[in-house]
Amino acid sequence: MDELNVTYITLGGHVEVDRFRYVYFFIMFIAYILILCSNSIIVYLIWVHPNLHEPMYIFIAGLTLNSVLYSTAIYPKLLFDFLSEKQIISYSACLFQFQIFYSLGSSEFLLLSAMAYDRYVSICKPLQYPNIMTKTTVSIFLFFAWLVPACHLAVQTIWSSEAKLCDLTLKGIFCNNSIYKLQCVTSRVITIFGIVILLDLSILPMLFIVFTYTKIFIITYRSCRKVRKKVADTCLPHLMVLISFSCLFAYDIIIARVQSNFPKPARLIMTLQIILYQPLFNPLIYGLRMKEISEHLKRLFCPAKFI
Repeated sequence: MDELNVTYITLGGHVEVDRFRYVYFFIMFIAYILILCSNSIIVYLIWVHPNLHEPMYIFIAGLTLNSVLYSTAIYPKLLFDFLSEKQIISYSACLFQFQIFYSLGSSEFLLLSAMAYDRYVSICKPLQYPNIMTKTTVSIFLFFAWLVPACHLAVQTIWSSEAKLCDLTLKGIFCNNSIYKLQCVTSRVITIFGIVILLDLSILPMLFIVFTYTKIFIITYRSCRKVRKKVADTCLPHLMVLISFSCLFAYDIIIARVQSNFPKPARLIMTLQIILYQPLFNPLIYGLRMKEISEHLKRLFCPAKFI
């Protein structure tokens, strides 16, 4: 569709939206509200309680804030589409959504890397911890966790904006890697830079995290049972979040690459899992598994027990 020199993309991944539009809208609206509330509560607790003003909790606040931004890049447009007669988006807006979705997704890996480094210093170099993990260091980690992916994806988005389109129907419900299927010819430069992004922002951070936690577990294995329990309590939530997000990230790549072989309902279900699980999973894990946050949650929702 082309109006006033603006190219519009049809989002063709919806399944029987005319029949189930209000069901889709209600389910996803409730999910979005839950994501906003649960993640915002974690950020609020860390913000207002001085005993949570430590690097580990600040990174958790960054991660949950990232989940809010990540979801906001997708849900408002998705909810609007459910109630619309036509599910369309301008190509420029599609590229913007693509940029935000993947830059914030990559930020999650970098934030998890910063958290892994924080745990490594805390457990393996406890005497040096206050000197290494200063407020300045934490601020730098947070700044670059959002800046580096944004810069990487900006370059990729600019190059994609100059590509010629031969197809105006995207096999998805939002703009992800499937946009490359719309291009007549995928540039070799875009492909190579995409691999560089994958290495820089996903694979290398994952390897760093695995290496860091392996080293932590090797060192603590020789320690007493109390130390091992403390390490498990603080490190296992991070590992659970990493495993969950890595699986969903791989899921996204698989969908984009082999989507032509998938039935439409299967693609829709897989895509919804990508945008549902992680934003809901993060606050659940950190709210239940992190003792300090869990205590403040109990005080917030059951104040009578603490009077």
